[in-house]
Amino acid sequence: MPITTLSSREFNQDASGAKKAAANGPVFITDRGQPRHVLLSIEEYRRLTGDRRSIVDALAQPDAETPVSDFVEFEPPRVAIGSRPADFD
Repeated sequence: MPITTLSSREFNQDASGAKKAAANGPVFITDRGQPRHVLLSIEEYRRLTGDRRSIVDALAQPDAETPVSDFVEFEPPRVAIGSRPADFD
C-alpha cells in the first residue's frame, strides 16, 4: 500500500489528486514539514474502525418479527419519595 505525502499547499491546489491517491493508500498532509492529517478512503476508514454501530442500532433488532415490547415484561417498582428531616446541629 503506497503512502503519499503532500504539503498543505499541494493538497489545497489538487484536492482531486489527493482523493485519487487515497484510493490506493493513505495520504499524509504536512504542515511545515510535519505530518498533521491523514486522508483515507471511506473503505479503509471503516476497515480500521470496524464500522462500529451505535448502541441504538445494535439493540434495534430490525429482523425481529415480534416487537420486543410484546414479550419483555418490565414493571418498575413504585418508589415513595419524601422529604428528609433537616439536621441542624
